[in-house]
Amino acid sequence: MFPLSSARNAAAVLALPVLLTACSAAGTEQAADAGPPKPGGTLRLGISSAPDCIDPQQAATNASINVGRQLVDSLTDQDPKTGEIKPWLAEKWEISPDSTAFTFHLRSGATFNDGSPVDAAAVKTSFDGIKALGTKAQLGYGYLAAYKAATVVDPQTVRLEFSAPSAQFLQASSTMSLGLLAPAAFKQTPEQRCQGTGLIGSGPFVFESLKQNQEIVLVKRRGYAWGSSLFKHSGEAYLDKVDYKIVPEPGVRTGSLASGQLDAATDIQPVDEPQFTGNGFSENIRPNPGVVFNLHANTTRGVLTDEKVRQAVLKGVDRAEVVNTVLTPSYKAATSILGSATPLVSDLSQQLAHDRKGAAALLDGDGWVPGPDGIRVKDGQKLSASVVFSPVFNQNRSVLELIQQQLRKIGFDLRIEQHTTAETTQIQLSGNYDFLWYNVTRADPDILRGQFSTKAGNRSKLTPGNPLDAALDAQSSTVDTAKRKPSADEVQRLIIDHAYAVPVFELTQVVAVSSKAHNVGFEASSRLQLFDAWLS
Repeated sequence: MFPLSSARNAAAVLALPVLLTACSAAGTEQAADAGPPKPGGTLRLGISSAPDCIDPQQAATNASINVGRQLVDSLTDQDPKTGEIKPWLAEKWEISPDSTAFTFHLRSGATFNDGSPVDAAAVKTSFDGIKALGTKAQLGYGYLAAYKAATVVDPQTVRLEFSAPSAQFLQASSTMSLGLLAPAAFKQTPEQRCQGTGLIGSGPFVFESLKQNQEIVLVKRRGYAWGSSLFKHSGEAYLDKVDYKIVPEPGVRTGSLASGQLDAATDIQPVDEPQFTGNGFSENIRPNPGVVFNLHANTTRGVLTDEKVRQAVLKGVDRAEVVNTVLTPSYKAATSILGSATPLVSDLSQQLAHDRKGAAALLDGDGWVPGPDGIRVKDGQKLSASVVFSPVFNQNRSVLELIQQQLRKIGFDLRIEQHTTAETTQIQLSGNYDFLWYNVTRADPDILRGQFSTKAGNRSKLTPGNPLDAALDAQSSTVDTAKRKPSADEVQRLIIDHAYAVPVFELTQVVAVSSKAHNVGFEASSRLQLFDAWLS
């Protein structure tokens, strides 16, 4: 799920336990019975919304990324299990001690689908092109905020330089958003590329057609032989085609899968999950890395200027009840501001334990007394704040209504304000909110810098030079995991200690798959990776 955020702040934006794939027993048996993978066929894949843009360098929504990931290769790849960065188009790389220069040595023989080589000059053209897009590169804009220049060292070697320490760039180089397009692609306008015109990548699939709000078709790239080192097989993709069917209504999407009109479907809603655990179906499940769904506090507004109030809200939320009541066992209660699939995540589950008595004690000691309606008051002010959200995740309102009930039990009045995604973005940019409700996906802890640093999104409206700023800068200054982890831990601890945000639950990708489809898998950012997918 893409966050409720502006393009600028979306992504200015390594030991972890990861649930990579969870299948029903039936699904596992079906995969075993199907025999070895075989090439051919068209995967009919139901997705929940029309992609806003299918150019990987401009895409931002889940639907867009699940299409675009198949069209481009990246310099590196990221192991979903360990978070480690692995070779893809680059065989090896060196990083300067201050993390401001990254030198990549490219593999030979890779080509774009117009036949031109994937060489150092093409890498330079692609990165310069992403930078030139500005905020149209909705995710890449943040990754390349400090990008200065690319230098062609020799035909197979390119050096990318940054104006400030950018340790996060190594992980960013594995993302679809920094996937490479051929030099010829930049002869088209960004708007043309969004519709597929001149979209020339080096990936395992090639764009064929788009019918607005109906379907997108990709075809196999013949002769593809430079897949990621993490792929399960070499050579070409197994599938001849991927046919993305755009089916916004969850009931229609699940019904189409159940009746055999689709082979797989994304965004299975909690209410629909039971019908796909068995009965000839299986579910592939993976939590999103990055910032979990949370109540992000504007510390300059109303009662939320009081840290004890924010801490009471943090204690008053019962995360287990949210998961058990509104969601399903596929979802996890938050154990940090980062999801469990994020490299360098800390386990702060004790600090996030539900503690209604502790919340009441904080408010009592802070002078908030229960009013006649149960809502606390102090100096004539009600203990009340609003939360701004948009329904980008189907269960958002139900979750917030339950949290509203939980907080009433400690005397806190949470007012719920629903807006469109565009309206929410404008509200966030204006700073005119008490709480923001959102999540952001990225498999790197630097995602927190984009939301909390006073030099970036600063959604908490903190004062520059605070301890959190220093910790955020420290974690972004080195790619050495051992050196980076203490500052990443400190960032997460400071956010929870000061209740700048109240984490609630981890978004989870739930893909239902028929007995005919296999290896419809995820990459490290919990986006679909279809190179190894096949049909029986």
